[in-house]
Amino acid sequence: MGEKKLGLLSVVSISVGLVVATSCLVSLGEGSGTLGITFILAMVIAMILNMITVASLSELNALMPNTTGGLAQYTLAALGPFPTLLSMVGGYLVCNTMSCGVEASIFSIAVQDTSGLAIPPIVYTLVMTVVVLIANLYGVDMFAKVQDIVAFLLIGSLVVMGIIGALGLGVGAKIEQPLALETNFGSIASMTAVAFWLFIGAEYAIPVSKDVKNAKRNVPLGMMLGLVVICIMQSIMIFGFHNYTEWGELAGSAAPHLLYGYAILGNFGKVWMTLVGAFAVISTQNSTVNSLAVICQGMAKMNMLPQIFTKTNKHGVPWFGQVFVSIAIFIFAVASNNSADAIDFLILAGSVFWMVSYILAHIDVLVFRKRLPKAPRSFKVAGGLLLPFVGIIGTAYMILCISTDPHERLMIWLFTGGTFIVLAIYSALWIKFKMRMPIFKSVPIEKVMAMESNLYYLERKRVGIWK
Repeated sequence: MGEKKLGLLSVVSISVGLVVATSCLVSLGEGSGTLGITFILAMVIAMILNMITVASLSELNALMPNTTGGLAQYTLAALGPFPTLLSMVGGYLVCNTMSCGVEASIFSIAVQDTSGLAIPPIVYTLVMTVVVLIANLYGVDMFAKVQDIVAFLLIGSLVVMGIIGALGLGVGAKIEQPLALETNFGSIASMTAVAFWLFIGAEYAIPVSKDVKNAKRNVPLGMMLGLVVICIMQSIMIFGFHNYTEWGELAGSAAPHLLYGYAILGNFGKVWMTLVGAFAVISTQNSTVNSLAVICQGMAKMNMLPQIFTKTNKHGVPWFGQVFVSIAIFIFAVASNNSADAIDFLILAGSVFWMVSYILAHIDVLVFRKRLPKAPRSFKVAGGLLLPFVGIIGTAYMILCISTDPHERLMIWLFTGGTFIVLAIYSALWIKFKMRMPIFKSVPIEKVMAMESNLYYLERKRVGIWK
């Protein structure tokens, strides 16, 4: 048995690296540009709600350790195939391709702005998407060796530039503007949905738990400390924004990191933020194409998606999933192309999909507490049933207050609601006629755990249960 080498600091590093992305800076610019420094309070509230979610997911992982499908398997065992399909297709596939498309759009805007070339931004996105897809189809993990470096450069750059701005050490002229634009708690609370995007994804550190020393303590604690580090880092950035960028410009910018980089370090700062952001976006898209194709392949093995998603090419790559994900990413990039409003809309819509999956995670905890109260758990959410209920209520509130603009809020509800209706129809028909299972009948935990083995799928297919 290999020695577990990852400690608490490694988990913190992984959590922070997985969460921070250039799209977070759009949310940070919108929130601080709307509230001023009081957006930090909205960030703290969103951080606490995400900590509760991390705790719930940690308990689920303790109950069903080392499951590669994560939330899909927890929900399949707790609530059955229907909520599982909704959470995975909506909460993961749609949300991740949407957010990756937004990242690609921000990348293209930044490159065009910095280069000054008369090339439509979407061309840069198309070239990047095709190059990443071709590399992955050949089984080349383009940035596996440099993803940690890219995350370090992005986070390090934000910390350094945030400190320079907050201390007033930039080469540009400091500006005079109020610290706070809104102090009303209702206005601050309504912006927690915008702040939510700054913290999602910390739970992706859970799969490394099998390699972590004292995982019972270090994995949940490391993820929570990672959220605190992100909150502190983004708060420093807000004080830097106050000194060097107009609040109004931040709120309406599709690439606020370029505005800020230029304001404190001139053209050097702009180019630096463009390069670091570009590598981060390419790395993110590379990871998304890889991971989502594998998730689709796994769901197809469980007969939850068409079997074409299981097909691999001569390099052992699930080619259809990679093509499907790449096309979806490009479609969302086109939808948000060169438009700050569209980028903001898709980020908030993506947040709703992710929030729904988080609500399901809390419900899973409540179901297992009732169904398996004495089952061994190496980690358990403190406070009995209180925190999962707080997580559900707080996350539902953020969905209801997803935007301060009533029209945009309605459009987000219509878009996400319509998408879930389509997914619900697909899920119900697929489960009834293809999987031939009761749509809400939970699958025993031991059976779900058995699905980790390839022998399970081979046997099911051999006897003709899955065609």
